[in-house]
Amino acid sequence: MSAPAQSPLAIVDAEPLPRQEEVLTEAALAFVAELHRLFTPRRDELLSRRAERRAEIARTSTLDFLPETAAIRADDSWKVAPAPDALNDRRVEITGPTDRKMTINALNSGAKVWLADFEDASAPTWENVVLGQLNLADAYERNIDFTDERSAKSYSLKDAGELATVVMRPRGWHLDERHLQFEGQPVPGALVDFGLYFFHNAKRLIELGKGPYFYLPKTESYLEARLWNDIFVFAQDYVGIPQGTVRATVLIETITAAYEMEEILYELRDHASGLNAGRWDYLFSIVKNFRDGGSKFVLPDRNLVTMTAPFMRAYTELLVRTCHKRGAHAIGGMAAFIPSRKDAEVNKVAFEKVKNDKDREAGDGFDGSWVAHPDLVPIAMKSFDAVLGEKPNQKDRLREDVKVAPGDLIAIDSLDAKPTYDGLVNAVQVGIRYIEAWLRGLGAVAIFNLMEDAATAEISRSQIWQWINAGVVFENGQTATADLAREVAAGELAAIRAEIGEEAFEAGKWQQAHDLLLQVSLDADYADFLTLPAYERLR
Repeated sequence: MSAPAQSPLAIVDAEPLPRQEEVLTEAALAFVAELHRLFTPRRDELLSRRAERRAEIARTSTLDFLPETAAIRADDSWKVAPAPDALNDRRVEITGPTDRKMTINALNSGAKVWLADFEDASAPTWENVVLGQLNLADAYERNIDFTDERSAKSYSLKDAGELATVVMRPRGWHLDERHLQFEGQPVPGALVDFGLYFFHNAKRLIELGKGPYFYLPKTESYLEARLWNDIFVFAQDYVGIPQGTVRATVLIETITAAYEMEEILYELRDHASGLNAGRWDYLFSIVKNFRDGGSKFVLPDRNLVTMTAPFMRAYTELLVRTCHKRGAHAIGGMAAFIPSRKDAEVNKVAFEKVKNDKDREAGDGFDGSWVAHPDLVPIAMKSFDAVLGEKPNQKDRLREDVKVAPGDLIAIDSLDAKPTYDGLVNAVQVGIRYIEAWLRGLGAVAIFNLMEDAATAEISRSQIWQWINAGVVFENGQTATADLAREVAAGELAAIRAEIGEEAFEAGKWQQAHDLLLQVSLDADYADFLTLPAYERLR
């Protein structure tokens, strides 16, 4: 047998990592190169289409269900492929990055599914990109353990039957991987993450009674779902596994995708598993798209926009109805609370909120929901057990009572809440603290007892930008201005310095984080994604 042809991909400006040759094999890189050659031109066209759509929203300040796809929505005959056994019961899903400790803890957590995250919960350092792949492969081979250097506590996998099913989330279409290049051009991060994982693990997962399952982030249109479907078809043929082995769950976390849920499922119907309601990115997308729409689109503090807000209810109920009409799973939002080891009262209040949130989702017809910490798994499990009992899901609840008009999804002014000065302070605090950790390579960060990821930073900086540009007047009489944001940010930076001490402050990335938050919050030109300028600073 002849050796595989040398991959046309070049590894650029990257320090060698231990065992990277197990991930970056010539055959795997050749597969990624073929994905890039075939599909990156369409990715580029779709990113251009996003900009055109955004410009149209700026002109009209409205959205509607698409007239050109009305026949798909009206056709009641089609359904998505039946769920494989490993994905039929998804009542609790835990999310988190793919570092070694998290890999073991998430698989052992008691959740039905682990969203193994290369996207918002992972800062895309070369180390995270490559070693995250290695950790997953090691887990499937049961070749993984971990000892915490500080506590000396050891971690290892439970029996195979007790482990969560992995659903891997690659990066969004907008992010490139600068360390893997084809003829001097970076390969899209989504194709790197998907390609390496699929190539190494698809057959291995089938042997384990599971399969290559994916969460698709930041999707903005059914045409982007069509691109993913074509990638799946090609990839399955390439490695020689049956068509339909791949399953994809799409995050409906952009406002444009909310108007195309059925079409997205239709495009992926042979590979679709479900849709998920992602809160922070969804709000970020509303601000991004309707930032020129005037006062009626101004969001209040992020923590005041609960899932019971009328426009959020419209979004989640439409998602459940759409999924169940088409035989797909509807997965609810994140419980981001991180239990305190010191304050039992904080835990008691937070656990009650989590319980109420999960009770509501289970009652609304969702088939499962997300948590960010293993301690929340039993709480969410109890909420769904109470509704599901022995059933794996409640896709038989069609929610035909739900009627959502186009305007319901963008009725932001149906909220009584208003932006507050404390909300501005919180946005600055969380933004600086999260970005600082991200620049050090951490994508999932506990801040004020909440697990925050990149979506949190996006909504934080978007709200600062929106409030300033809308000239919001806070309850204390102060007007949201660039100078006020700078004043609050300077105060936060000083508070952090006092809190952690001079040595730790200088060792961190605090000034860079402060400067970047202000850049993306105050620039006249609104940056599409915070992570794009942040990636330029990630070394």
